[in-house]
Amino acid sequence: MKNGTESFVSSFHWPFAGSFGFNTDILATNPINLSVVLGVLIFFGKGVCVSCLFQESDLLDNRKLRILNTIRNSEELQGGAIERLEKARARLRKVEMEADQFRVNGYSEIEREKLNLINSTSKTLEQLENYKNETIQFEQQRAINQVRQRVFQQALQGALGTLNSCLNKELHLRTISANIGMFGALKEITD
Repeated sequence: MKNGTESFVSSFHWPFAGSFGFNTDILATNPINLSVVLGVLIFFGKGVCVSCLFQESDLLDNRKLRILNTIRNSEELQGGAIERLEKARARLRKVEMEADQFRVNGYSEIEREKLNLINSTSKTLEQLENYKNETIQFEQQRAINQVRQRVFQQALQGALGTLNSCLNKELHLRTISANIGMFGALKEITD
């Protein structure tokens, strides 16, 4: 077995058992050698692998606990968020109802104020109309009285002028007395 091709070709030919030893040719190894190597690896590597498995198990357990804690915290946060959302919705409904109530009250208050303003304006206009009529009536009465006084004065002056030109002194005095008496009686009637 000088090179790899000869060992490969000769693997179809089983040599007779006569000696025991390790075959260092990798291509020519048999299942017994492989099982021995695996047994040694398992025996000596058992502590290393077990500690790796325990470390890996501890790492997995820690990771699992962290994931579970994260899920639990997320669920608690979700529950708190849902609770806050429900409270916010309840507050929103309450505020909307209050806004509707204010809106309805505001509209009714506006209508009430509008009616009050209309009534107040109507009363004010009625009072102004009454004051206007009273003022007109007063001014008419005053104008009538002024016209009467002027007419009376003019009539009196005309009568006096006529009497002065036609009458003597004695007749003149009697006429004046009679007119003064009539004027006094007329004045008492108008008052």
